[in-house]
This record gives sequence, C-alpha cells and structure tokens, in this order.
Amino acid sequence: MEKLRITGGRRLVGEVACSGAKNAVLPMMCAALLTREPVTLTHVPELQDVATLLSLLERMGVSVQRSGDTVTLCARTIDSPTAPYELVKAMRASILVLGPLVARAGEAVVSLPGGCAIGARPVDQHLKGLAAMGAEVRVEHGDIHACARRLRGARIVFDVVTVTGTENLLMAATLAEGVTVIENAAREPEVQDLARLLVAMGAEIDGIGSDTLVVRGVERLHGATYRVMSDRIEAGTYLCAVAITGGEVVLTDAPARALDAVIHKLREAGCSVEVGEDWLRLVAPRRLRAVDLRTAPYPGFPTDMQAQFMALDSVAMGSAVIRETIFENRFMHAVELQRLGANIHIDGATAVVTGVEGLQGATVMATDLRASAGLVIAGLVAEGETVIEQLHHLDRGYERLEAKLASLGAAVARVER
Repeated sequence: MEKLRITGGRRLVGEVACSGAKNAVLPMMCAALLTREPVTLTHVPELQDVATLLSLLERMGVSVQRSGDTVTLCARTIDSPTAPYELVKAMRASILVLGPLVARAGEAVVSLPGGCAIGARPVDQHLKGLAAMGAEVRVEHGDIHACARRLRGARIVFDVVTVTGTENLLMAATLAEGVTVIENAAREPEVQDLARLLVAMGAEIDGIGSDTLVVRGVERLHGATYRVMSDRIEAGTYLCAVAITGGEVVLTDAPARALDAVIHKLREAGCSVEVGEDWLRLVAPRRLRAVDLRTAPYPGFPTDMQAQFMALDSVAMGSAVIRETIFENRFMHAVELQRLGANIHIDGATAVVTGVEGLQGATVMATDLRASAGLVIAGLVAEGETVIEQLHHLDRGYERLEAKLASLGAAVARVER
C-alpha cells in the first residue's frame, strides 16, 4: 500500500493547470450508452474513478479507445446491460448507467452503489423518476432491476436536490417518448456540462442551469466530440493549499465562473483573488482569518470543499462554525485533523473550529476522497512530517496531486508502506 509523506512549512508559489472534472466526465461517459455512434471526450483526467467506469462500460460491450486525455467510446451494441457489484461497489457514480441503459436497451440490472463512507445517499429519487416514466422497477438481492419497452415523458419533482438523480433521469429522458419536466433539478456546473454534451448529441433540452429542465425526447442520438469542463473542486483544493501556506498561485484552464462561493470565502479569509475568463490568481496573507460556512447545493458552498476549509480554519485567527447539510457523516476527517493538533468540537452536523498557532505532523488516515485533500492541506503547514494512509481515496479524484503540489514547492512524495 502506498502512502503520502509531506514535510510541512514551505510557502507554495507558482502556476498549476486544472485537470478535467471528475464529476462531469463520469456521467458523460455513461451518456455514450445512449447512441450507437462514437462519443469522443477530451480533457479527460487520469483518475481511478475514470478507470473503474471504463472497465464497467467495456464489460457491457462498449468499445473504448484512450490516447492521452482523449477517450472515445462507442456503444454500437450493448452486450450486457448489467453493472455487477464487484465494479459498482467501488464507485457510487456507477448508478449513472441505469437511466441510459433503460432508455437505450430497454432493461438494466444495476447493483446498489458504494463509494465514499460519508453517509447514506439513497437512490430512491432515481427509481421514483424512472417509474414515473413508465419503467417497471424493483430491487431484489441488492440489485436494481428496471425495464421498459420505451420510456414516456413525465413530470418529475425531486423531494430533495440530487445531482446523480438529475443526471440519470436527464439522460433517460432524451430518448423517452414525449416531454419530460424535471423539477427541483440540481444546478451544478457538472450537470450543465452533461446537458450541453447531450445537446451536442442531438438532445432537445431547455432550462440548462435552472432548477427546471424540460426535455423533448427524440428517436435517437448521434455521436459527438466534447471537451470536459475543468474540475472546480480540484481548483478549489489548490487554492486552499496555497492559501494555508501564505503563498501565491495562478490557476490556468480554471473553471472560474463555477467557483463563486469558494472565492467569496477565500476573500473573507483574507486572500486576494483575481478572476479571469479561464484563470485565477490568489495571493494569501501570512495568516488567514477563520471563516464560517454552511454547505448547500449549487450555487451554495460545495460540500466537497468542506474538509479543505476545515483545514484552513484549524490554523486561522479566531473561531469558525461549519455546518454540513448535505451528508450526515462527513466530519470523519475532524478526528484525523485533531491528531495533527487541531482544536475542533463536533456537535451533530456542526463543527466549531478554533484556530491554533500551528499543527504537528503525524500519521493520519484518509476516510474519503475530500477528507484526504483536507489532510494534505493541513500537512502542508504541520511542523515535521505528516504521513497520509489510504491513498486510494485520493487517487479517485485528483490527477497527479503530488506532482502538481511539488511544482509549487511542496515537499511531498508518494512512498511504499
């Protein structure tokens, strides 16, 4: 097993290019199931989640070709509309094959998903939506079974905002008969990027970027070539990494317009942030100010940036209150930050963080993808050596993280246990 070793205390300075967005490319790869023609995606990051989903699609009969950051998928035939547990358990995003399979192949057997241990993320909204569109849906022995001769347009109102639920039903609706209206839809930039790919494939979608999507189903979709948006969570993570060290960075190929909530909080913490069309420049003070935050669906503060800001608050001036409203078990990184000397008090879905003068290096364990990023950020300022274990979480969502941090001057290396 590999681990990450960080020697803290270095000010990070330089320039970093943002990779393609994990949370955008995964549903886009699933969208290739909707057509017999090739779908080519560029700016695809090299991540474990991408590799896992490509393996799943190949198992279904999808042809996959990869060259650098370009992936071409062709689902000319779907040999097996099945997503087995051994592949699905590693990644929750595997549920995104459900809608496209039912819409294109008329049937799907998809194991209930796994992924990060950050709390219950039920798929009932996905199943409710497919049933409203005329699918016969049942759950047996841990598998979702769904079938329909052809889906029908319907009005779907989500009980809660769900990103993957919106994406699944949006894809399914493109081939449904008639008009589908999805209300209380997720507005995340990655959902918008998927919708734009579907439009490039011939789908008819109105309301992109709003909480109401109107989809007029078509008989068939065609192939397309599309560039995946840059990863706003990766970008935010590097901004936090530089900020905590009092450094300075320019992010190129950055999703600047998708980071308003994060940029607002960084400025509140005392950072200077310049925003261009596709770049960001951050200059941090010697010590940050503590900032309160409350996670919320987009355009609110992203839950995927909560751990990174908890690390910032742990060494900032003052105290901060962090409220997690999306997942009920997403403070597991707090215990690991406490091992580094952070002063954090947890009360249910609220964390009170009182900044300390400094952290001390120790061995810590990543409990989920974004928790691992928070620990990396804390390790950059901790005195001595910090060792982070369970790197498979980190590799799911960050492309060449140690190399990018090293290019900014961080003392970080991947080592064998």
